Amino acid sequence: MTGLGVTADANLLTSGAVRRHPDAAPVRFLDGWRAGRFTLILSDHLLTEVERALAKPYFLQRLSEADRREFPRVLWTEAVITPLTVTVTGVATQSADDLVLATAISGGAGFLVTGDHRLLALK
Repeated sequence: MTGLGVTADANLLTSGAVRRHPDAAPVRFLDGWRAGRFTLILSDHLLTEVERALAKPYFLQRLSEADRREFPRVLWTEAVITPLTVTVTGVATQSADDLVLATAISGGAGFLVTGDHRLLALK
């Protein structure tokens, strides 16, 4: 495990699971994590969001049932799962995004990786 802690939102994680384009940023992000370049810090909330997203039609069409089961299992067992010890409210434009921020802060992540323009605008 490396000292660099990184939190990613559920959209980035599920996009990386599809792996249709190996050079896509979400795929490269997950490959970097699996190669040990950083520690992935997640929370129960984010993992539940990943599981919920993988049950949507987009992912049902693009991932096998085995892949939809295996991907969350790998996250649950190989990422650092942090309890939400810090409450964040009203910072992001959506309450779900406040939980992403709370995960990063609670886990001591140095970086938050997202493609969400609302979160990116917070800097």
